[in-house]
Amino acid sequence: MVAVDLDNTLIFSSAAIARHGSDAPVVCVESKDGVAMSFMSQASAQTLSELSRHATLVPVTTRTPAQLHRVQLPNAKIDYSIAANGGVLFVDGDVDRAWNAQVSRALREVSPFGRVSAQLRVDCSQEWTINFRVVEELFCYAVVDRAKIPAGFLTETTAWAQDNGWSVSLQGRKLYWVPQTLTKAAAVQEVARRLDAPMILAAGDSLLDVDMLVAADRGVHPGHGEIAESGWRAAHVDALTVKGIAAGQAICRWFVEETQMLVPAR
Repeated sequence: MVAVDLDNTLIFSSAAIARHGSDAPVVCVESKDGVAMSFMSQASAQTLSELSRHATLVPVTTRTPAQLHRVQLPNAKIDYSIAANGGVLFVDGDVDRAWNAQVSRALREVSPFGRVSAQLRVDCSQEWTINFRVVEELFCYAVVDRAKIPAGFLTETTAWAQDNGWSVSLQGRKLYWVPQTLTKAAAVQEVARRLDAPMILAAGDSLLDVDMLVAADRGVHPGHGEIAESGWRAAHVDALTVKGIAAGQAICRWFVEETQMLVPAR
C-alpha cells in the first residue's frame, strides 16, 4: 500500500513549480472554475501507471473533502482516499461512516473543537490574518501574511495548543491547528488493515506527515518542505535532496522501486 501526501509531495501549484525551477512537461491534475490549479510532471503521471500494477495508491491530505475531490490523478484507480488530516475516509468515493465514529471517539481525548476554534478566532482577528477557516469542524487553519506574524506568536500558540492536546504546523501561508488525536497515520493504518497490506510505503513533506511516515514500514520525503527544514530524521525514511516537481517525480520512482522489491521473481 502506498500512502502519499498530495500538495508539494505529489502535486504542485504553478508558484511551487517556479519556486524551485523546472521546465519539465506537466499534466494538470486540478482545476477550479476553469482555472488550472495543480500539476504533476508527465513523468510522474506515467510512473503512476506502473505503480498501480504493484500497489494500492491512497492519497492522504489535509485538504477538505471538496478540495480533495478536485484532484484527478492520471493513470491511477483510487479506491481509498483520506482527507482532513485523517478525519474523513472515502471508500469508492463515499464517506466511510464507521471511520467517522472512530474519529469522533478519538477527539474526545483533547479539548473540544468549539472551545479551541473560538479562542483561535480571537487570536487570528489581526492584520496578519488574511482568512480563518474551519475544516469539517475537525481542525482550523489561517491563511496568513508570514512577514507580519508577531514575534513570539508561533511559540505562544504552539504551547497553548499542546496544553489543549492540539498541534501547530506552518505550511507556506497556512497556519494549522490540529488535534493530536487526528492523524493521517491512524487513517492509513485503518486502510492497511482493510486491505491486509503486507507493507505501508509513505511520502510527505510537512510536519503533519511525520506521524504517517513513522507508522509506515518505509518512507520518503522531498528536499523541500517542513520536514526537510526541521532536520527530522528516521532510519526507515529516505531524505531526498531533490526539490520541487522533480522531487515528486523522484518519489513516484522511489515507490515503484520499493514495490517491485516485494513482487516475487518468476
